[in-house]
Amino acid sequence: MTRSEQRRLTDLAALVLVMRDARREHPAARRLIVGIVGAPGAGKSTVAAELAACLNEASPGTTAVLPMDGFHLPQAELRRLGRRDRMGAPDTFDVPAFVETLTRVAGSGSTVLAPGFDRRVEEPVPRSIELVPERRTVLVEGNYLLHDADGWQHVAPLLDLSVAIVVDDTVRLDRLIARHIAFGKSPVDARAWSLGPDEVNARTIAATLPRADYALEL
Repeated sequence: MTRSEQRRLTDLAALVLVMRDARREHPAARRLIVGIVGAPGAGKSTVAAELAACLNEASPGTTAVLPMDGFHLPQAELRRLGRRDRMGAPDTFDVPAFVETLTRVAGSGSTVLAPGFDRRVEEPVPRSIELVPERRTVLVEGNYLLHDADGWQHVAPLLDLSVAIVVDDTVRLDRLIARHIAFGKSPVDARAWSLGPDEVNARTIAATLPRADYALEL
């Protein structure tokens, strides 16, 4: 991140800390849930990791990251549904499971297990993320946290703060193509997927970003 981007992230961390400190007066309060939303390649995972590091520096061991990617439908199910070529679209996730997990995270002080995602094989990894009670702040990062259809409309009410990542499309596409190549696609296939299915999804996500509480420009 550039210095100006780091300053913006620091400002966001300060806002989350204020919200978190306000909850210390109410020990029985539910976890603080922060949603980080952006198109493919916008930098959601990087922002979530950097923000978690800032928050954990201020209060060690209290913040965790929950990626939405773990709720991708398995490859076999996508093929059965005839949706493998649209992987990443709103209907290619297990939305009810995501909402149910997020509801438990928000409302429970107990340990919650959630799936991760292996980008090398593009498959969810069940029960690979453990959100223990000490993690009182959870950063949820994903594409459709502010989407208002297909069951996703149940997500936004569970978020205490929603953050839209705004980034130049040229920069975003360059990052996205590079990421696809890094995880095994040829340069030709990486570009085709980024400008095809990923771009269709990006337009859907872009329409939801004005609903966010906070915009983080990178």
